[in-house]
Amino acid sequence: MLVLSRYKDQSIYIGDDIIITVVDVRGDRIRIGIDAPANVPVHRQEIYEAIKRERKAAKPEEAGGVEQVDMSSVELTMK
Repeated sequence: MLVLSRYKDQSIYIGDDIIITVVDVRGDRIRIGIDAPANVPVHRQEIYEAIKRERKAAKPEEAGGVEQVDMSSVELTMK
C-alpha cells in the first residue's frame, strides 16, 4: 500500500486519467474528490461490498465454481 500525505487542494494521479483531490479536512475526517472516466466505477468500500454480495446472490451457480462433467458418459455424434 502506498501512503501519501497531501494538504487541502492537493491531488494524486492514478495513471493518466484518474485524479484524487483532497477537498476538505475537518478534524480526523477528510473529503476527497475523484475525477475518473465514466467507464471506471468508483464506490465507497461498503457500497462495493454490497454490490459484490448482490452479484453473488444473483448467480449462486457461479459461487461454487465450475461443475465437473464425467466425460466418459458423454456421447459425441458427427453430422
